Amino acid sequence: MSASFSLFVATFTTMLALINPLEAMPIFLGLTAGKSRAEQLGVARRACLYALGLMFFFLICGPLLLKAFGVPLAMIRVVGGIVLMKIGFELFSPTPGASPITASDGGQGDVAFAPLALPIMFGPGGIAAILGMTSTIRADADKIAPFVAIAGALVATMIITYATLVRANDIVKFIGAAGLDAATKIIGFFVAAMGGGLVFHGIMEAIKTMNN
Repeated sequence: MSASFSLFVATFTTMLALINPLEAMPIFLGLTAGKSRAEQLGVARRACLYALGLMFFFLICGPLLLKAFGVPLAMIRVVGGIVLMKIGFELFSPTPGASPITASDGGQGDVAFAPLALPIMFGPGGIAAILGMTSTIRADADKIAPFVAIAGALVATMIITYATLVRANDIVKFIGAAGLDAATKIIGFFVAAMGGGLVFHGIMEAIKTMNN
């Protein structure tokens, strides 16, 4: 297995777990309640394109932002890991009495951008994960191969997410509320685990930098 393919798989699985289309489905259905099928598809398409655009923005401009604000990558990993752990724990143990988002929560703006694309599909955890991936590009002598692998993984992730949202009604009917809850808890566990890994690697990187 080549390094580029391994990077593609790692990025794809990480981003898919962070986006968690199964969690986005009921929110998407709530935000588009009462809309026609064509309008629902339009919201799903725009949300995925917005999220993909944000991903590429941080993939390309992320290192420049870190330099501009003087924030080391290790701190991004630690903070991003804490955010991921919080998200994971909330998915695993949802707050009692929490209600799903409805169309009225979206305000007067385009719900495809907020809250669907940002922060449901692409939030602090995704930002931290992509900024972490940029370190792989900088460390590789061949800058093109790892960039293509990461970019391809991001596109593949959004294709899967879009396909899930398009079939959201059918999926919810098929797996039921219990199946959706079980899948969300499992995904939450792994999101929390990935967050713990980010925190660990961020701390180790910070210690290594201090020793040097």
